[in-house]
Amino acid sequence: MKTGDNMREHPQRLELRERIIDTALNSFATHGIKSITMDDIAAALGISKRTLYEVFSDKETLLMECLLKAQREGDAYVKDVYEKASNVLEVLLKLYQRSIEKFHNTNKKFFEDIKKYPKVYAELMKRRNRDSEETIAFFKLGIQQGYFRDDVNFTIVNLLVREQLDLLMNTDLCKDHSFLEVYESIMFTYLWGISTEKGARKLEEFIREYRKDRQSNTE
Repeated sequence: MKTGDNMREHPQRLELRERIIDTALNSFATHGIKSITMDDIAAALGISKRTLYEVFSDKETLLMECLLKAQREGDAYVKDVYEKASNVLEVLLKLYQRSIEKFHNTNKKFFEDIKKYPKVYAELMKRRNRDSEETIAFFKLGIQQGYFRDDVNFTIVNLLVREQLDLLMNTDLCKDHSFLEVYESIMFTYLWGISTEKGARKLEEFIREYRKDRQSNTE
């Protein structure tokens, strides 16, 4: 009897775990990590704090699972885009579009607060370094396809862009300009600078359609 009960409870436990992660991830992204307590998450789910702690022992453990889920979703998106895209630039543009949308929907405090959780921040940096290596490999393939210039040191350029994004997270620049506007300026200027004429035409088409879609979504 107990075995049967456990088998029935197991899917429910997994379902609750996923609901907790989804709720926490949305709350952290919307309001920042520091301002959201375990009490807030339990209340949002309509469960007791004790039940929440039975699934996740502390806030950093929960935050780590949120990060890992976001990474898995990102990996799945990359795989899908790569299988459907006809060239490297198309892949990168779709990935940048997704990152723009993600940044737009994420409170700046999230990026400030995550540094206060050493294990999670270390995982974030580890993943960012891996992503940088894959991005550079994309650029090299883009050179072969004629979209990117062959006289650019992509390792240096990629590091510069990372520093610019870090600066964006840690300055008051967004008091005068929207976070989205600044992020777009960094990424589009970056891509313009490394593109060939062929790549620049493709990039121009993308930016025109992207801004048209964004404008229609705000009307």
